[in-house]
Amino acid sequence: MRDFFAPQNVRRHRVAGTLPSPAATRHHHPNFDKLQLRGWKSAEKEALLPSAAWEKEKQWALRMGLTGSDCLTDKSIPTFARGELPHYAGINTFLKAPYIEDVTKVGAYDAAVIGIPFDGGTTYRPGTRFGPQGVRKISALYTPYNYEMGVDLREQMTLCDVGDVFTIPANIEKTFDQITRAVSHVASSGALPIMIGGDHSIGFPCVRGIAQCTSKRIGIVHFDRHIDIQEKDLDERMHTTPWFHATDLVNVPAVNLVQVGIGGWQVPREGVEVARNRNTNIFTMRDVEELGLAETAARALELAWKDADAVYISFDIDSVDCGFVPGTGWPEPGGFLPREALELVSLVAAEGICGLEVVEVSPPYDCSDITALLATRVIVDVLGTLVSHGKMGSHRGIIDKPVTIPAGPDVE
Repeated sequence: MRDFFAPQNVRRHRVAGTLPSPAATRHHHPNFDKLQLRGWKSAEKEALLPSAAWEKEKQWALRMGLTGSDCLTDKSIPTFARGELPHYAGINTFLKAPYIEDVTKVGAYDAAVIGIPFDGGTTYRPGTRFGPQGVRKISALYTPYNYEMGVDLREQMTLCDVGDVFTIPANIEKTFDQITRAVSHVASSGALPIMIGGDHSIGFPCVRGIAQCTSKRIGIVHFDRHIDIQEKDLDERMHTTPWFHATDLVNVPAVNLVQVGIGGWQVPREGVEVARNRNTNIFTMRDVEELGLAETAARALELAWKDADAVYISFDIDSVDCGFVPGTGWPEPGGFLPREALELVSLVAAEGICGLEVVEVSPPYDCSDITALLATRVIVDVLGTLVSHGKMGSHRGIIDKPVTIPAGPDVE
């Protein structure tokens, strides 16, 4: 191709007896040791992981789905899809975890996913009632194994999906009571409650559900662009109000509420006044940038855990820059990069948690499921962190007032 920027009518030639310019040489790094790379250490760590649960699942799939056709070379493939594979088939529970139809059996598991399909607290763009469906659907893309963490959730913990809370679309207070009842049941069983919203109004009844089961003090680390602590919005308790009411609970003091990522043009002054009066803790995005991720997490943990016995994580997907998460009700530029958010939430989870909620995923506004995918990643990263730091099950120690909810009549 002709170079239009080169001088024209210039003859190019090589002087006789000279060699062409040598090609660029590669620099040698004599002290480089690939065995010190995290990548290689992760590969070595995988060899230490058990595989018994995976083998058991394959045998279970054959029992439940019939043995596959004689023409198949891989004899672990059943006729009917069961379990993790194939990722595009099957009934989408979260991460293809077992669906526990009888919720009285939930205590047999380390953690339980609870869908909360409710957007009656939304003040602008509805659609988060479809959040649990969206997250479950795209979670089928994942395996239970994380290379960098060296964790296999299938082998190192037990996870179930209890389905969705029966929410009442036209009544926010009745829905709150339903949510609290569901979360308190799961928490009382000893399983770690993992809530998928739903709009952020569910934060209050979710925390209330755990607080009912314990006399211990609970701190909250809240990732968001919005302060969500005014008393009312449009004359109701909405998705902008959960932390006003949660910190009214006797064992959830406002001084242990830590809000990370707050800022932008969507922070109502009414909420700022409440935060100031109640002496909460607020880290803006600029604070995070100046402190760095590790220091931000360290200070957030110090504040949330001060005189507290457990910490709850509330992760609003809109804390991430809206260029990465378009599928949300209140998109806002200037939030976390996905990698920053995942690092922060993992650093907080490493100390142990009593519950996790991921809220404000709105599939009708999503693009290629990328918002739901990040929500999935937050949940599995928290679970992986709890496993790798030996904190899975640490929440059980605070459940000293378990609730008992009557079951319905026996049926044949």
